[in-house]
Amino acid sequence: MTSDEPLFTDASMIRRVHREGVTLLGGGRALLMQIAHPAIAAAVAEHSSFRSDPLQRLLRTLRPTLAMAFGTPTQAGRAVAMINATHRRVTGPGYSATDPALLLWVLATLIDTSLLMHERFVHPLRPAEAEAYYGDMVLAGGLLGIPPERMPAGMAAFNAYMDDMVGSLEVSDTGRQLAAELFQPASGLAPAMGVLRVLTSGLLPATLREQFDLPWSPVREASLQVAEKLSRAVVPLLPARLRAPPPFLLPPAAGLDGSGAGG
Repeated sequence: MTSDEPLFTDASMIRRVHREGVTLLGGGRALLMQIAHPAIAAAVAEHSSFRSDPLQRLLRTLRPTLAMAFGTPTQAGRAVAMINATHRRVTGPGYSATDPALLLWVLATLIDTSLLMHERFVHPLRPAEAEAYYGDMVLAGGLLGIPPERMPAGMAAFNAYMDDMVGSLEVSDTGRQLAAELFQPASGLAPAMGVLRVLTSGLLPATLREQFDLPWSPVREASLQVAEKLSRAVVPLLPARLRAPPPFLLPPAAGLDGSGAGG
């Protein structure tokens, strides 16, 4: 493979899922699920720019995934090298960002959130498609230092892992403080972040939503279901360039302005 050839083809499920820009609206959910792990919350609080610029921290979580999905090996390698170099510097009492268990949880939140967003806002994937997407993400995880044997073996095992993790996590005070700060951006972004807060609340597993002290109600649940139904009806009809993630999140020449978005 030369540096001009992508790691994944247009037919790969990682591209089919991540070329749907609406899935990025789940970024808040993925980030809160990550910091629901007390060790990750401590690492983020002590080593990240999260508190000074939570929105940029969220975007930095998304860009490497898109670089691996749509970039050349050179572009993906550059993103991965930057992440791995950062992780090597993030150590503290009870945590290390290179710990495969913590890396697995971070990747798992991205996988789980992407599948959830595609199901609820685009259309559900067939079981074989979900398995193929998971396989692609396992390959991406290998670039980030997660040995393939540490990954759950297939979607059934992955779903069991997610259930076990969500059921066992206890959100720390640090995690709750970080979550509150995520939704307190500069005043110009306040309306958008208010919407993101409501959306994130509705998408989180109920046990984590309660631990983060995020409000929810039957009215909000009904509104979210209406938004999902509308999205599933409208998004498949849009041209690819309107469905794609914003260009500033993509590697150069990602080629998402043509046809074939989605499945």
